[in-house]
Formats: sequence, structure tokens, C-alpha cells
Amino acid sequence: MAKKFGYRSRAAFKLKQIDERFGILKNVKNVLDLGAAPGGWLQVVAEEIGEDGFVLGVDLKQIETLGFKNVETIIGDITSPDIIEKIREKFSRKFDLVLSDLSPNISGIWELDHVRQIDLSTRSMAIASDVLNPEGWMVLKVFQGSEFNRFVEEVRENFKYVWLFKPKASRRESAEIYIVANKLKR
Repeated sequence: MAKKFGYRSRAAFKLKQIDERFGILKNVKNVLDLGAAPGGWLQVVAEEIGEDGFVLGVDLKQIETLGFKNVETIIGDITSPDIIEKIREKFSRKFDLVLSDLSPNISGIWELDHVRQIDLSTRSMAIASDVLNPEGWMVLKVFQGSEFNRFVEEVRENFKYVWLFKPKASRRESAEIYIVANKLKR
């Protein structure tokens, strides 16, 4: 279905549903997408914010050119200590929205995969706390499991408004859920 609509991944529909529910792409101009490959979320954001906006995608893998003038990508590891420096080399101001649809390489050992995913989300939130404007939005994919409630509380300690949302485009059996957060607490 994603290909039919010109998107690189089914995840594009998840982001569209998150935006329909929360309006995260309304009035944003600068967006950081962590774990951006293959580029479905980049496509949605670029379409929504228009050419006046700027979208930066970060991923371990090279992302094929999307054909949008307002999208740039960098190859980078979000767990690397120099990733924020790399991000700032491309965009020195604060972002209005930080997205993370990151997933670890799945091992098949659920508890291990869950903990790895929470680690990625924790790092994504740390990056967001550094590069996000105080009124900005953050959207993180999280796997539900033993560390889920603790992590949600950590997000609540850092953001004024926090919601949990499972888009209809997510598979029913999937343990993924999205944390949508707004307004950093300083």
C-alpha cells in the first residue's frame, strides 16, 4: 500500500495518523528524524512542512535521495558521543519536532529486543532534550515490556504533556506504541 501512494515505507501512514490525532506537523518548520531510513517519515514531513521548512534525517544507513529540496540526511549513529555535533553542523538552531521510529536489529529474544529499543528511545530523548526548542514536540516509537512504564515516567519528568498512541497502521499484534510529548520541562 505504501508503494501505491509513493511512500518508501508503511510507517508513513503511522506518522500521518499521529499527525491527524495530535497536529504535530502543524506550525513546525524544522524537523529532526532519528532512524530515518528508508525515508517514509521524511517524505511525509517534507510534504507537510513545505519548501520553507527543513528536515534532517539521521540513520546508520545511507538514505537514497528523496527529491525534496528541504531534506538533508547524514549517516550517523545516535549512540555516538559526537552525533549532536554532527546534527549541529547541518542545522545550528533548535528543532520544532524530533521524531524517532528507531528499532534495534531484532534478535528474536523479546526481553533483549525490548531493552535495546528502550535504550534507543532513551538516547533519542536525550538528543531531543538538547536540540528541541522548549515548545517543541517529540515522537518516539517504544516497545511495550518490562521497562516501558519506567521509561514513560522518565518522559513525563522531561515533558509537560505526554500521550501514548497506537496508530491503526500499526499491526495489532505489534508491541510498538508511540509516545507523543510536547513542551520540554526546563
